[in-house]
Amino acid sequence: MNKIAPIIVLLLALVACNKISEEDPELITGIDTSLNPGDNFFRYVNHQWYDTVQIPKNQSGVGAYRFMNYQQRLKLQRLLDSISKIKYPLGSIEQKVSDFYISGLDTATINQLGYKPVKPLLTKISYINNTHYLLKFVTDNLKVNSTSLINFNVGPDKKNSEINIAHVSQSGIGLPDRAYYFNSDQASFRIQEAYKDYLAKLFELTEHDPDSCEHFANVVFNLEKQLASSHKTRVERRNIKANYNKVAISDLEKRQPNLEWSEVLSDLGVKSDSIDMRQIAYYDKLNRLLSEVAMKDWKLYLKATSLRHFGSKLSKPFTDAAFEYSKVLTGQNEPKSRKEIITSAVDDYLGEALSQIYVKVYFPEEAKISMLELVNNFQKAYAKRIDNLEWMTDSTKLKAKEKLFAITKKIGYPDTWKDYSYVHAFKDTYFENVISADAAKFLRQIEKLGKPVDHSEWFVTPSTVTAYNNPSANEIVFPAGILQPPYFNYKADDALNYGGIGMVIGHEITHTFDDQGAQYDKDGNLNNWWTETDYSNFKARIQQVIDLYSSFTVLDSLHVDGAMCVGENTSDIAGIAVAYDAFKMTKQGQDTTKIGGYTPDQRFFLSIANIWRVKMTDDYLRYWINTNPHAPPKWRVNGPLMNTTPFYEAFNLKPQDSMFLEKEDRITVW
Repeated sequence: MNKIAPIIVLLLALVACNKISEEDPELITGIDTSLNPGDNFFRYVNHQWYDTVQIPKNQSGVGAYRFMNYQQRLKLQRLLDSISKIKYPLGSIEQKVSDFYISGLDTATINQLGYKPVKPLLTKISYINNTHYLLKFVTDNLKVNSTSLINFNVGPDKKNSEINIAHVSQSGIGLPDRAYYFNSDQASFRIQEAYKDYLAKLFELTEHDPDSCEHFANVVFNLEKQLASSHKTRVERRNIKANYNKVAISDLEKRQPNLEWSEVLSDLGVKSDSIDMRQIAYYDKLNRLLSEVAMKDWKLYLKATSLRHFGSKLSKPFTDAAFEYSKVLTGQNEPKSRKEIITSAVDDYLGEALSQIYVKVYFPEEAKISMLELVNNFQKAYAKRIDNLEWMTDSTKLKAKEKLFAITKKIGYPDTWKDYSYVHAFKDTYFENVISADAAKFLRQIEKLGKPVDHSEWFVTPSTVTAYNNPSANEIVFPAGILQPPYFNYKADDALNYGGIGMVIGHEITHTFDDQGAQYDKDGNLNNWWTETDYSNFKARIQQVIDLYSSFTVLDSLHVDGAMCVGENTSDIAGIAVAYDAFKMTKQGQDTTKIGGYTPDQRFFLSIANIWRVKMTDDYLRYWINTNPHAPPKWRVNGPLMNTTPFYEAFNLKPQDSMFLEKEDRITVW
């Protein structure tokens, strides 16, 4: 770990000001006892809060889960405000973090520069006159994290997870998903028009004739629409085997000659005779379009793509234009504060450097110890559930448990922090600081190619409110950011922790065995470990999950996409089930003593509803349904609880209650 001695006094002062709340950790407020819990448990627990809370005008939602990251950014912002007042040795972690932050807040310099930082890029585009130079521009931009026609990364080989290989995925579009180009409903039309207005504004801001800008925007939009037509849907991308295509570069040269793969990969620094082309149809389409679309249109496309990517680092007119588009997409009424925006940027580009400070202030060692104990208990509870499965044979159960106990558990923060020695940051060069950080990020990717996988690597910053399962490494990760109320409080009783972070633990373990995770073996390789009959039984239960969630109405006629969300919904159902089993292994779980008028079992379920206490704009909810593989918060509560028999018993559900399912209709996967 990098030493941060120069700010020890500061950290001690911040710790004193930011201890975990001394309010009663056993209290859940806002429950509306006038409602029937069996009709809508999410509303029963969250009604009073939901109907009174106001979404901040500069946010698209408020509450727990991803919207807790707003509160996280305020914490990080306070840290950055404090350390940016101190001078540090050049090249130190503290100097880079603080100067990066200061440079992003220097809007006077940024606004004065206008679009000058990207003028060299625009000049390069103007000289492109053939496909070869077009692709050279694309690869040069990839080296600074500006993705356009090719989406490139380095990661484990799905069939040999100990080795890193090169992967390319479908790309080329500016809207969030292919469906946005083809949906014809009014909400989608508004987003399409707002996006085209945004593109036109980008051209206008770079001194094009305003009368031509609308035409340019339509050219770019229509070209993106052609690329989008070859994209696989989010549901189709859940098919792991169909999206793993390790192909020889010599074969790609014959199949897609216009893409000049040997030169493209050489330019990127890839020394390999094969790559994983996850969505071949996209690159087949791109290969054709490179010969069919006029070069002048491609140049407009590259200009728009570059300005979209770099616009957030440019002057206020560019950031204002981006906000006008995002306002339509998410329903956010006002731009985020500059400090929040730059705090997010520091977290994106120097995240583990900033997190070294964050965990010292906000993450006590007791929390890490307590969390590890919880996860260990969950593995034991999960093993018992596997033993009791009626639909699985003993041989598959044995392999499932081997995989279960092979899971690597990462809690709080990495054992080894990321090296930022290649990143240069100074107080008055925000754009250059971003380029330096992006170039270093790409270099880290290339350095991994062909080498053994580094199992110590994290893919989110420790301050982020999230958790994840990485099937290629058979690991589960719980950053410090989520290990706080309402999810976790090491001072709270077991009912709240097992219902809160416990659901998350059970959820992440279940991803090891969801429709995708179940296809990986205990070593993280794409390898079948099932008997044919057991896998058929498993898929039948997965289909039950798809069918149930597809029936849930979210907004007007908008439904949960059961097929897109099946992995998350399966993990919610099983996650709660194993969390309850683990809770019953505790002393409190075996007791009946009430706290605040609720039994331990009731408090367990109250905690589940409390951790998904979220309110968002209707526009953001539509965006969520179209792009997010999770069900909306209401259905992350009600959906799995409808399938949890102990919930029925805890709150005495009756057949006439809206959430009631007959026992034979309740889904058990794991």
